Amino acid sequence: MLKLTPAERSELRSQAHGLKPVVLIGDAGLTPAVMKEIDAGLNVHGLIKVRVFGDDRDARVGMYDTICSELGAAPIQHIGKLLVVYRPKKEDEKQRSDRKGPGMREVTIVKPSPSGTKRPSVTRVLLKGNERVTAGGNIKRAKPRQSSQKKSSLGS
Repeated sequence: MLKLTPAERSELRSQAHGLKPVVLIGDAGLTPAVMKEIDAGLNVHGLIKVRVFGDDRDARVGMYDTICSELGAAPIQHIGKLLVVYRPKKEDEKQRSDRKGPGMREVTIVKPSPSGTKRPSVTRVLLKGNERVTAGGNIKRAKPRQSSQKKSSLGS
């Protein structure tokens, strides 16, 4: 189980206030499918709310302890039938942006000022997979876009 300081827990409680429950636990209780959904929710969001439909408080406390111990999460808050659970997100966002291949990529374009006495202009641009930056700092498509023979004959 993850341990947090009271200040961290208070900050997470305030962040969780506006959240809606991500996982709902019904009459079947804490099944492996529910645990898998909670794990997926923690991977994506980090901080989630879980609603338990059941009137037995001891059962809810037991579920809360089980969720936190099995998934390595920290208990943040338990109010009535709502459970708030936190686990830090994995740093896979950075790995996705570093990979090469199709998709959008960010490029910095530096153009000198026309007079040469002022600062150069720096712009950050998102390029698609088929675009490139020329030596002059313009964006061009690497290949011309394919056009349909039917569409070109209809326009003539």
